Amino acid sequence: MYYIYHIPGKKIGVTRNLNKRVTQQQGYAEGEYEVLFEGEDIDEVSRLEIELQNSYGYPTDRTLYKHYVNRKKMNLNPTEQTTTFPTTKAKLSIFLRENLGAEWETPQGWQFSITEETIPWILKNAVVSTYRETRVYIYNKAFKMFLDELYGVTQMEIPGLQNHDKFDLIRKWASERGIYEKGDVKTQFSKLVEEVGELAKAVLEDDEIEFVDAIGDCVVVLTNLAHLGGHKIEECIDSAYNQIKNRQGRMTNGTFVKQTPPNDIHPDSSFGQYIERKTQQL
Repeated sequence: MYYIYHIPGKKIGVTRNLNKRVTQQQGYAEGEYEVLFEGEDIDEVSRLEIELQNSYGYPTDRTLYKHYVNRKKMNLNPTEQTTTFPTTKAKLSIFLRENLGAEWETPQGWQFSITEETIPWILKNAVVSTYRETRVYIYNKAFKMFLDELYGVTQMEIPGLQNHDKFDLIRKWASERGIYEKGDVKTQFSKLVEEVGELAKAVLEDDEIEFVDAIGDCVVVLTNLAHLGGHKIEECIDSAYNQIKNRQGRMTNGTFVKQTPPNDIHPDSSFGQYIERKTQQL
């Protein structure tokens, strides 16, 4: 079954799984969206989606929904940040040519395709995965900006992102879901530990996609943790940067070890006594 859903003031789209596509990926619960049409005929659904987008005054998709099924055949892995192609950098050109005309959609609703115009950009900007040489990826935002310029779009069509800071959007999202009203510092700290565990798992398993997602999740939780503690995360970042910007030190076993100013070394500490002995030997 295909569903044409409407998020008032945001968009009209098509999915076969409302919970996963609208609630889990886009963050809208039941009651925050409506189903305009449902049916089994993908051709009819694809045509109606465009008609409804026009009638409601939304930007229309450049291509029909039915073409997006090609993404499954290509075995792409689109996340909000990147789209990963299951091939090596050396074979990427062949892969793209073999899938010319194929299309896919990112979780935030950006619609991409492989065309004669986009192939050169993908080849130039594809990055080899740090963990697997048999995977390459592109950054979706950069690709979207290229397409906007290519098709004459002057502003990225991302509802709510044009004039807001990302941290403000995170706080708005958390407030709308009752995290600030019902949560506290302790619950968010527990959530942070959970997300750090997911990050550790991604590092150990060399999972680049989960690595990126886990870092993003940690930033979201830290934003909420700071808010519940009476601060903005921007203040915390500024405070940390002001402390490290002039810090001196050295790299030891892959870690930057700061140089402790002499005035900060207690004379009775082990390091303080060591310096005293060295001074006496001079």
